[in-house]
Amino acid sequence: MKCKINRNAAKVLKKMLESNEAEGKMIRVYVTHLHGDHAHYDIKLDTPTENDEVVKTDKDIDIILEKDDGFLDGVWIQYFYVPKEEMYITNPSISKGHHH
Repeated sequence: MKCKINRNAAKVLKKMLESNEAEGKMIRVYVTHLHGDHAHYDIKLDTPTENDEVVKTDKDIDIILEKDDGFLDGVWIQYFYVPKEEMYITNPSISKGHHH
């Protein structure tokens, strides 16, 4: 499985991982809703299970993805400051995706 993170998102995710509630946890990307050919994604702090794959990224942040969810393979986590500050999670290999 693959996961990409842009530089802005890496900064935000690293801050999440430095928080007290993040101790012993990692970032999980998961699907919140499916709409035919696209999905809505979200992130949370979590620990991996036997149903997960821990994906190493080029930003030195490991991401938990559920192994059997094809909508997660190839997910791209981006963070934008303009026009408003928001996390934007898509999967270009499947569809246009949707934001967080």
